[in-house]
Amino acid sequence: MTQQEITSLLDSQRAYFRSGATIPIAFRIRQLKKLYATVQKYQAEICDALAADLGKSAYEGFMCESGLVLTEISYMIKHTRKFARSRTVATPLAQFHSHSFKQPVPYGNTLIMSPWNYPFLLTIDPLADAIAAGNTAIVKPSAYSPATSKIVETIISECFRPEYVAVVTGGRAENAALLDQKFDFVFFTGSQAVGKEVLRHTAEHLTPAVLELGGKSPCIVDATANVKLAARRIVFGKYLNCGQTCVAPDYILCEASVKDAFVKAVTEEIRKQYGDNPLENKNYGKIINEKHFARLCGLIDQQKVVVGGKTNEATCQIEPTVMDHVTDNDAVMGEEIFGPIMPILTFENFDRVVDELKTKDKPLALYLFTKNRRHVKRVTSELSYGGGCINDVVIHLATSSMGFGGVGESGMGSYHGREGFEAFSHFKSIVDKKTWLDLPMRYQPYKSKLYAKLLHMFLK
Repeated sequence: MTQQEITSLLDSQRAYFRSGATIPIAFRIRQLKKLYATVQKYQAEICDALAADLGKSAYEGFMCESGLVLTEISYMIKHTRKFARSRTVATPLAQFHSHSFKQPVPYGNTLIMSPWNYPFLLTIDPLADAIAAGNTAIVKPSAYSPATSKIVETIISECFRPEYVAVVTGGRAENAALLDQKFDFVFFTGSQAVGKEVLRHTAEHLTPAVLELGGKSPCIVDATANVKLAARRIVFGKYLNCGQTCVAPDYILCEASVKDAFVKAVTEEIRKQYGDNPLENKNYGKIINEKHFARLCGLIDQQKVVVGGKTNEATCQIEPTVMDHVTDNDAVMGEEIFGPIMPILTFENFDRVVDELKTKDKPLALYLFTKNRRHVKRVTSELSYGGGCINDVVIHLATSSMGFGGVGESGMGSYHGREGFEAFSHFKSIVDKKTWLDLPMRYQPYKSKLYAKLLHMFLK
């Protein structure tokens, strides 16, 4: 799509929003129901697209993408009416007699830019929130997942008129053309590098934005942890979608006294979950493209590999891989891995680990396996990170009852459920002042001692 076509599309969405068509709550709920029904209708096609782009099995595609989308849409259908109500707040005595309230209103014309690793979930989830909040939307899926982009375009074009919700496909040229436009709100999910570019463009227009980024999310396993259960859950979360998950445990910090037992348990779990030959497992996916495959292969130090390490260039596949005796100086620790490579570092002193993590970039997720409640308290109260789990991984993002988002280098803002509605809304603060009483103390001339005393009483 050309710059001129994008400008024309956005102009039509501006006119549609100004008409007030998206404001009625009943309209929003009807659109959400339509979207829900259409996603259900195309379940098979969605699974086929995810298999083509990422090698995902139908089970994983539903569990981690379309099923979660249906959950979010259903949640918004049930709660949009409540979320859209005005919220009464306390009125100070000085404003007697008034009614003070906050009124959520849509930002207006929004842009949703989604990534390739969960191309259906991370496109339709924020779209559901945008619709519930009463916005129009232009959706820009990733060029790296073309099959999913095509089914997203099919679903959206069947559900909505382009002046309400539209899809723009393409690559960098289309991204640049969209970011040159003035939107009322931008929602971006992707890498830190591209997130910085998005923020530079939105700053030019003073446009608010939510950035869902990533980072190196640590997973701590201390000596009190249930090692076998920790290994089972970590293997699931680390190698889900071949490690191409923004909240996957990036690296393991394992207490030295249980490290050997943990490595053994992880080895057994990889075999149980993926078989003796994971590259022949039809339910094991692939790396998105040759570029990322080559990058990941460059992070593997075969001398430190204790599990896996085999690759298939023809299919862009890498076995679930474990590297032991890793240090901060290894290449695998120099960037977010975003692939099926698990580096294991060891520690002797838990408190020192916490202190060292305070000096690092703030991760999108942090995981702790422990039975020690003091350790839990230190991690949850002292460390800054987007979100996480105690004695599990990844599952904190699979709920509409909690917001999901990063902090610092891992992003800004959050969404899902109520927080998703609020992310796409502006809250107007309004005072409805009654006319039957007008206190005179705020008006000049300021000479009355009585008014001065009353003013001090009201404002203290």
